[in-house]
Amino acid sequence: MTYSQICYDVIRAVATITLNRPERLNAWTPTMAAEFRQAMEQANNDPQVRAIIVTGAGKGFCSGVDMNALDGMTSSGKTPSKSFTPLDPAAREDFQHPMTWLPSVGKPIIAAVNGAAAGLGLALLLFCDLRFASSNAAFVTSFSRRGLIAEHGTSWMLTRLVGHSRALDLMFSSRRVDGDEAYRIGLADRVCAPERLLDEAREYAENLAANVSPRSTRIMKRQLWDALFVDLATSMQEADEEMRESLKSADFKEGVAHFLEKRTAKFVGG
Repeated sequence: MTYSQICYDVIRAVATITLNRPERLNAWTPTMAAEFRQAMEQANNDPQVRAIIVTGAGKGFCSGVDMNALDGMTSSGKTPSKSFTPLDPAAREDFQHPMTWLPSVGKPIIAAVNGAAAGLGLALLLFCDLRFASSNAAFVTSFSRRGLIAEHGTSWMLTRLVGHSRALDLMFSSRRVDGDEAYRIGLADRVCAPERLLDEAREYAENLAANVSPRSTRIMKRQLWDALFVDLATSMQEADEEMRESLKSADFKEGVAHFLEKRTAKFVGG
């Protein structure tokens, strides 16, 4: 499959999707959006892929929507119309919209934030499952400095990661947050030296690919994202149902067998 604004590769069961407009700090365009979605579908549908890394080429992760695209928006406040087909029609309606569809991907997604992540670029990484940040990364909401508002579920997800008042601070001020602060406030799960960022993200993803059940990660991912919307009793009921199914699965049998036989696991995802 040929892409013009992203790069896609698979090494040792890990797919890496690289936003690839480095001369524009990987500013988001309609073409990039379509290719990113297509690459995610490719990774999601490939049984050989067990985990996904998202990063940016050059010095930026994603600097937000390309300003040329912003120029095309009308003064009436309407953005160009676009259709959207959910990646997983069985996913919650909450996860069937631009950016918020990432939790419906059935594999772990790790954002390797190598540089500037602003505006829509920030929204993108918020809906990944984990965020590894370079120490020289820069997280910026940007919206207040463009006369805009928190888009694509950013207000909902940012609050859950960093807390209400910190989210308001980041939204109101549009100030720059570096990798170290992002880690301290919960916006990043790990901070890495710039030269080690991709290596550490790959090591983590390859460990998932080699040593854990893809069936388990798929179901646990859905459980944890769905748990943001349900009460404890509902979560417990769903967990009991999923546990009964897990005990009948091939991956459970393999999980017990490889432990008892003291060998490397050979999970099949079923």
